[in-house]
Amino acid sequence: MPVMRMRFSIGTALALALLLAPTCTHAQSCSFSVSAINFGSVDTLSGSNDDTTAAVDITCSGIASRTIRLCPNLGSGTSGTTETNRRILSGTNPLSYQLYSSTWGGTIWGSNLFSDPPTPPALSLTLNALGSGSLSSTIFARVFGGQSTAPAGSYTSSYSGTQAQLRYQYCSGTCPACSASLTGSTNATFSVTGSVASNCLVAAQNINFGATGVLTSNIDATGQVTVTCTPNTSYTVSLNGGTTNAPPAARKMSKSTETVTYGLYKDAARSQVWGDAGTPGSTVPGTGTGLAQNLSVYGRVPPQATPSPGVYSDTVVVTVTY
Repeated sequence: MPVMRMRFSIGTALALALLLAPTCTHAQSCSFSVSAINFGSVDTLSGSNDDTTAAVDITCSGIASRTIRLCPNLGSGTSGTTETNRRILSGTNPLSYQLYSSTWGGTIWGSNLFSDPPTPPALSLTLNALGSGSLSSTIFARVFGGQSTAPAGSYTSSYSGTQAQLRYQYCSGTCPACSASLTGSTNATFSVTGSVASNCLVAAQNINFGATGVLTSNIDATGQVTVTCTPNTSYTVSLNGGTTNAPPAARKMSKSTETVTYGLYKDAARSQVWGDAGTPGSTVPGTGTGLAQNLSVYGRVPPQATPSPGVYSDTVVVTVTY
């Protein structure tokens, strides 16, 4: 009898092993990747946002027809301070951006692994009859407009470890909320990059000499050129010879075949002409700050023979070289 009991005990142990072993193969397992986010060349002077997208791809396996809660956590990256203050850096110079889970300017894509309020989107995936499944979710990335003081350069930040971590767990009835306590986890690595190129914008204010009778004395008026360039960008501003391609102090305002001679100058005394490369030393140099820089243009109509009454005009092209 003891021998028979021993055989029965061994048989029971073997049977239990056969019953229990398959359950180990049913644990859920997920992989997680995030595509690189590249903003390309960012125009910091336009005032407009620069938008792009990236993809979060998740693949899972486990028990057929079971649902898994998926929580892809994204932190602030190596260059940010919090999820609400994400930045890419060029040296120590920052460029602010944000990641959203719904649409640009919508819900911030955050993380349960840090103390910041933004949380990750709560995703779910039901495995197929073979016990596998996958999904893809879009990240809406935006560099904010209005960062004109960002210097030219290459900007970057990277995500790895807990900065890009997927937490996951089987749903038992109702899926659990996203939290750092979900039992499964896996990490991803990706980068956020962008570049700022040297750039300039220019605007001009017309010069109006007003109405006068005879041209027996100087008639002065002032206009303005406004230049906005990325910080540390060297530039020069030139004014061409107008529609008649005349010298800087002998430009012509025209009415049909009649003309009125005038000049444009860099100084209030009207002693330094403002021209282009054809007149050496007549252009105006500057260095960008990212902010608008106003340059006064001093105009003068000198005494001359008075043509017939009417409106006389000229068009001068402003060129900023940088």
